[in-house]
Amino acid sequence: MSPEAAIAGLVADRLAQRRAGDPPLVLGLCGAQGSGKSTVAARLAERFEGSAILSLDDLYRTRADRQRLAREVHPLFATRGVPGTHDVALGVATLAGIARGEAVPLPRFDKAIDDRALRATWPAAPAPCSLLIFEGWCVGARPQTEEALAAPINRLEAEEDAEGIWRRYVNAVLAADYPALFDRLDMLVLMMPPDWPTVLRWRTQQEEALRCARGEGAGVMNDAQLARFVSHYERLTRHIWAEMPWRADLCLRLDEHRALIG
Repeated sequence: MSPEAAIAGLVADRLAQRRAGDPPLVLGLCGAQGSGKSTVAARLAERFEGSAILSLDDLYRTRADRQRLAREVHPLFATRGVPGTHDVALGVATLAGIARGEAVPLPRFDKAIDDRALRATWPAAPAPCSLLIFEGWCVGARPQTEEALAAPINRLEAEEDAEGIWRRYVNAVLAADYPALFDRLDMLVLMMPPDWPTVLRWRTQQEEALRCARGEGAGVMNDAQLARFVSHYERLTRHIWAEMPWRADLCLRLDEHRALIG
């Protein structure tokens, strides 16, 4: 069975329980970088009529906002990804509009320019919407304990966040702001790879595909840049693997080829 088939069965059961006039079913789809969650989301949207997809990646703050955060809080916030670099208010407004049955614009972020795409280019959600798939690398995540933040988890944290200012701010924002987004989920699915080296390998494959499509430059990272970039995500990804499987509606364990093994 494929990951999308496993999820589709659960979604179909939940949709069958809903009545006419109910707000859309909101599916949270969490998966590490390169796990295939965007592909799975697209296939689910094809299966279920009246579906919309909202990606956490499309809620990134503008480049100017992140640069301001980098100046005022910590330089690591110049890099998009962790909690604190998303426009939570934009996400909440988008989800609320879809819940009201409106054809709201779905935000888009252009990673090639590391900035938000022009609003005129954003597609509209179907109205009414029956299924909203909210996908992202830390969708549904919960904060760590203060004790868990004490020691750096990788070289990036040891060398560039020795005092823990960045990771503690990330954790505080995740605790204070992100429930406004994640509490809107009706169900949560976790796509879980075998280990962290697999995540880095998958993400490298993605970057190689971009390099083939765009050529060198054009926002494509080399191996050293990619390893540093992915390090920003390691702490929360490992925390998600430790705590989310026990509370997710469905935990899909993947092998190194993204095939379902459990």
